Amino acid sequence: MDNLTEFPGNATSNKRLSVIIKICVVIPLFCVFLCCVVVMLHIFACHRQFLDSPRYILFAYMLINDTLQLLSSVLLFLFAMGQVKFALVFCIPLLFFSTATFRNTPLILAAMSLERYISIFYPLQRPAAWRSDRIWIIALSVWLVSAVFPLIDHSMMKHDPAVDVLSTPVICDPSVFNSSPVQALFGAAVSFLFFAVVAVIIFFTYVRILLETRKMRQDRESLSKALHTVLLHGVQLLLCIMAFTSPVTETFTVLHANWLPEDITFFYYFCFILFPRFLSPLIYGFRDQSLRSYIGKSFFCCSNRIKP
Repeated sequence: MDNLTEFPGNATSNKRLSVIIKICVVIPLFCVFLCCVVVMLHIFACHRQFLDSPRYILFAYMLINDTLQLLSSVLLFLFAMGQVKFALVFCIPLLFFSTATFRNTPLILAAMSLERYISIFYPLQRPAAWRSDRIWIIALSVWLVSAVFPLIDHSMMKHDPAVDVLSTPVICDPSVFNSSPVQALFGAAVSFLFFAVVAVIIFFTYVRILLETRKMRQDRESLSKALHTVLLHGVQLLLCIMAFTSPVTETFTVLHANWLPEDITFFYYFCFILFPRFLSPLIYGFRDQSLRSYIGKSFFCCSNRIKP
């Protein structure tokens, strides 16, 4: 009987320990990511040559988008861990913002791959929208496309009539809405369309640059760098696609593993939502020779300022 009465307390303490571990994993990584993003954006703002290149402008736009996406998703994660409840009028914009920025990432990857393709094959006949002074048109178009579909999706959501939008506190999670079969079909179709189009664009640009690399003997180094960049775009897109398979893979893991459902959900959240965003400054920033030299100088100057 003593063991039976102690069991609920042990379960509660284990659950609290699990929550603390998850928070201690997510928050430091997010802080490191935010620090890297701030340093890179500071470099872009202080050195004009980066703002004259469409590639770096798109990269800065991707960093800002990933930061906003991580900020919203980490807030939702902390609210879920702490079982924080608030009204739907505050929950819906946060969910919309998280979804829109998440859908924005693959579109930015496609735009960056197309920019590499245009800079190689049409260096002197670059379309006006892909020049550095007008690349904001591409960025704005990408943002509008990524925001339209979540707006339609959220307008189709239905909440419990007993829940007052303005006053009833709820846990901010998509499960508080009743998804109709039409809404589920629409969401699946939009996700498939997004990633199919982006995958075709990345595959097309990769193959064309690969063929051009084999043909041209001069400037082979820049072509090789562009080829590796597009390949990394494909890897990051694959990680983003895995996020949409989480309902199926989580169910499969629950049936064949001894993990708790909340631990499986956190594993997929970390691997396929957080981790691809954490990779962005490492993949596109630290491997770039020009940016890497400025990043080293920035950290070196900061360390010299701290020493006195």
